[in-house]
Amino acid sequence: MKTRRSDRLIDMTRYLLERPHTLISLTFFAERYESAKSSISEDLAIIKRTFKYRGIGSLETIPGAAGGARFTPSIDEQEARDFIYQMTERLSERDRLLPGGYVYLSDLLGRPDVLRQVGRVIARQYLDKQIDAVMTVATKGVPIAQSVSTYLNVPFVILRRDSKITEGSTVSVNYVSGSSERIEKMELSKRSLKRGSHVLVVDDFMKGGGTVNGMKSMIEEFESELVGITVFAEAAFEGHRMVNDYTSLLKVDQVNTLDKTIHVSPGNYLEKVFGK
Repeated sequence: MKTRRSDRLIDMTRYLLERPHTLISLTFFAERYESAKSSISEDLAIIKRTFKYRGIGSLETIPGAAGGARFTPSIDEQEARDFIYQMTERLSERDRLLPGGYVYLSDLLGRPDVLRQVGRVIARQYLDKQIDAVMTVATKGVPIAQSVSTYLNVPFVILRRDSKITEGSTVSVNYVSGSSERIEKMELSKRSLKRGSHVLVVDDFMKGGGTVNGMKSMIEEFESELVGITVFAEAAFEGHRMVNDYTSLLKVDQVNTLDKTIHVSPGNYLEKVFGK
């Protein structure tokens, strides 16, 4: 049915936001709203300008018969900075300290509003990279991987430490835990990841880097390529960390187990992404 411009703008915006990195033809929109392509082009120009001004992302318009519009989500520096500093305050709360120097994250990573921002922030770093899949290990990294994969519009895959009959045939790797130095095992279904994929690794918390290093080994088993590693938070670690090239949103740089205080600062994300 033919729609008014105001209604059309709302529906087009929703449609684009729900389909990031997807080329949508002008013909589709013209038929959907029973409107001329010239009107659709004017609408897209309004949406494009608003997305840019608000730091929502970029809207690329491609001319020609095979052209259309493609939305790429993003986040501007100030919004990313505000979010990261907000998280440093939340993670510095006294009641978050767990045995072993770990920080309780489950309440934050169970909040849809926090996860949406985590996904946007992490995806922002890889806008110009080819990503075919986002990888994490069960269980705490799963909501992060799901959010990031939504903004990159790619599948996410979950490594497990125990076999599930519903996964079918699996590939397993042994790895050394970076903090306890124990030998651990993780598995991934053979159907989860295509050979030659470009993979982004994400996780919730990193100490010695053993788990992340295990995921790197799994990627090699699938003859695939590691594109990047990003963790929500890292802990200060005095020993030999098993991974060096990674990005962290937050850093737990001081823990006092006696008075149960935590000091959290921004990780290296802002410097790596915005150069500050």
